[in-house]
Amino acid sequence: MAEQSSPVERALVVTAHPDDVDFGAGGTIATWTAQGTAVTYCICTDGDAGGFDPDVPRGEIGGIRQAEQRAAAKELGVEDVVFLGYPDGRLAVTQELRRDISRVVRQVRPERMMIQSPERNWERIAASHPDHLAAGESAIAAVYPDARNPFAHLELAAEGLEAWSVPEVWVMGGTATGPDHFVDITDVFDRKLAALRAHASQTAHMDGLEEMLRGWLGERAKAAGLPAGRLAEAFRVVHTR
Repeated sequence: MAEQSSPVERALVVTAHPDDVDFGAGGTIATWTAQGTAVTYCICTDGDAGGFDPDVPRGEIGGIRQAEQRAAAKELGVEDVVFLGYPDGRLAVTQELRRDISRVVRQVRPERMMIQSPERNWERIAASHPDHLAAGESAIAAVYPDARNPFAHLELAAEGLEAWSVPEVWVMGGTATGPDHFVDITDVFDRKLAALRAHASQTAHMDGLEEMLRGWLGERAKAAGLPAGRLAEAFRVVHTR
């Protein structure tokens, strides 16, 4: 069944690319900010390998996609967006990426994190972009053990950043055990759609965007046992303490 989550003060979302959070969890983020949660996005790349317009110079794509993500974030009530600047399409699980995510964890000190699944989805391979897998694995490694271990990434301690334990992680994008938490986003669907349309370089060519989303989200609502016509996003919630 779809459930209302208890609000938290601070939440951190880690994704590989601009627009990942809006496709996977835009409605849920809108519900969190409406509850008063301060949400920070940590985007590992600038999405510089994306876009569909051959007339746009490649060197401009990263800046365009950063601006689009900031505009999309505002549609959902998010003001704080951090870009780590790793190259799009070449993201890998490294100590450097784990450290950089751990830095943001220690800066934000979230009570909840949302990450991408580090597990490949064999039913829908497009959900498992290699960058998504790397971002998910690096983010969960930052949650445990890196960010909570004062002796991991000693340069962070030298920066004055104290260890922080994240008690709750929401995984989007599918896991082998399936979702165990559904969020009814019917009443904020228009905000999710507005956020996705802010990513014009990625979605302007998608004439059937709304219908596609309603199909996906309707199926998830059905799985959650919601009445016909409702829309939902799905997650696996992991308690890490």
